[in-house]
Amino acid sequence: MSSARRIACALLVVGVMTPVTACAPGDSSADDSASCVYRVTYQGRTYRDVANVEFTVGAELGDAVKPPCDDTGEGGEAGSTETAYAVTGVSPEVAIAVGDTPGDTTFVAVYSGNELPPEVKKLVKGS
Repeated sequence: MSSARRIACALLVVGVMTPVTACAPGDSSADDSASCVYRVTYQGRTYRDVANVEFTVGAELGDAVKPPCDDTGEGGEAGSTETAYAVTGVSPEVAIAVGDTPGDTTFVAVYSGNELPPEVKKLVKGS
C-alpha cells in the first residue's frame, strides 16, 4: 500500500471514530443542555417552540412555566416562570408568546402529535 493511501485510510478511520468518541457517555459539554425541547405550560396546556414564525405580541396573559431540564442526569437546568403573551389573531389555546418582555419573546404552540395547528401553519414563513 502506498504511503498516500495509508494516510488517506488513517484519516478516514479518525473521521469515523471522532463522532463516536465525541458523544461518549460522561462527556459533558455546552451542547448537552441544548438537547431538551423548549416547552412551557400555560393553563394546563403544553406548548413547544416553533421556528420561522411571523407574529405580533398581544396582551399579557399571566405566567407560563418552563419545566426543569435534566438531560444529562446531573441535575440539569432548573424550571422557571416566564410571562405569557397573547399572539394577535391566534387563540391562546393554540399558541402564545413567552419571554421577559413583549420585545423578547419565543413563539410556542400546542401540537397535535407532531402536527402544527392550521392557524400556526399560516404564520410560518415560506408556507
